[in-house]
Amino acid sequence: MEKPCTPVCRNYDPDRTRAAVAILRDLSTPCLIHQPAYNLLHRDPEQGVLGALEAEGVGCIAFSPLSQGMLSDKYLQGIPSASRAAHPRGTLNASRVTPDVLAVLQRLHAIAQTRQQSLAQMALAWVLRQPVICSALIGASRVEQLQENMQALRQLEFSAQELAAVDAALEA
Repeated sequence: MEKPCTPVCRNYDPDRTRAAVAILRDLSTPCLIHQPAYNLLHRDPEQGVLGALEAEGVGCIAFSPLSQGMLSDKYLQGIPSASRAAHPRGTLNASRVTPDVLAVLQRLHAIAQTRQQSLAQMALAWVLRQPVICSALIGASRVEQLQENMQALRQLEFSAQELAAVDAALEA
């Protein structure tokens, strides 16, 4: 007998998420995971998706929590020659690494330093602080990246002041 697959929804808005969960529930196939792009630079899931998932009892795996590497220390000084953004056919378009984005990255990096974390560690901790987030797809390509990113687990809590500072860094 074939086992039914457990569907994963990806990047649905709140209404489509609720509708998909309802359809799957009617088919006796639970929706266990939603996989939206979610990170400090892309916070759209906060506009109802995370709440819908929590209300429906569906977990969330954050896709691209480091914004394709932009939320690592790699881009703090611009686009390195060996980076994704430096390749014309890469998954990160160089046009996304603007002076305004670099300024945001610098401000976030300063907050991470006060937390005694790298920017990547703070970005991962920030995503994982949400109760509905079960995991984050970090996409490490080297063991060293994985080891550094795992250090985010040492400090997942954010004070109200730190969260306010993050919001201010993103809005400035």
